Amino acid sequence: MTLLSRAVLALVWLLHWLPLAWQAALGRGLGALFYRLAGSRRRIALRNLELCFPAKPAAERERIAREHFGWLGRSLIERGLLWYASPERLKRLIHVEGQVHLADESERPVMWLVPHFLALDVAGVATQLFQKRWVASIYQRQSNAVMDAAMRSGRLRFKQGEVFSRHESVLPLIRAIKRGAAFFNLPDMDFGRRDAVFVPFFGVPAATLMAPAKMAGSLKMIVQPVIAEFLPGGAGYRVRFLPPLADWPTGDAEADARRMNEWIESEVVRNPAQYLWVHKRFKTRPVGEPKLYPKR
Repeated sequence: MTLLSRAVLALVWLLHWLPLAWQAALGRGLGALFYRLAGSRRRIALRNLELCFPAKPAAERERIAREHFGWLGRSLIERGLLWYASPERLKRLIHVEGQVHLADESERPVMWLVPHFLALDVAGVATQLFQKRWVASIYQRQSNAVMDAAMRSGRLRFKQGEVFSRHESVLPLIRAIKRGAAFFNLPDMDFGRRDAVFVPFFGVPAATLMAPAKMAGSLKMIVQPVIAEFLPGGAGYRVRFLPPLADWPTGDAEADARRMNEWIESEVVRNPAQYLWVHKRFKTRPVGEPKLYPKR
């Protein structure tokens, strides 16, 4: 497994030298292959789209799923750009919009709220290349030690941030924020019932973390939404630093989680194919409700 992982990383490193348009074409081809071969993930994506967009015809949901896998393939192939390309090249490819320097200029700590669109790692790079505030984030430790080390190294290579494992205490993260770090927060995955509340996501009750609102409230943080997206072909990427959320959090955990999901929904509707549909967003169910992902 170690040799295979190192071979994959070597291939990713080699591919990053290609023009972005070529990498994009390879990524779309890889995504098309995944759509055919990765039956389990394909079924999850189609089920998520059925739950979230029941009014769309099945053919339209399948079209979105196929396009999604094309972007997914790109996210894998183009990871090499984010991990190995020069800062100068990345600055040419990443187009930032909006209040990019909010964290730089704010006297209060800032939380970037970054939903799981497939280009979210581009947003991570943008926060280190286009503004000067120290960046703190949480990451999911990988079971493969070689890939875990490569991910950590790639995300920290600009020497402007630190990452904390989701499996460890939150106290080091809080201390980093109190020292002045901006928090790059990914709020929209299903981590079970702990510190979660069931609120609608496209009308379906979804286990939604209360931690973002609780942390923002206790540390008196400004919460700024950030959305990253792939642009077609070799056009690069767009990262939008949106205006801070007004009157959020309110102190009402359920209302805050509901509003957060409503905002994420609005962004998904804007760009449905690039949202992370292969994640079981509705895996955890309220007590007594049936599972939504049947075993096959």
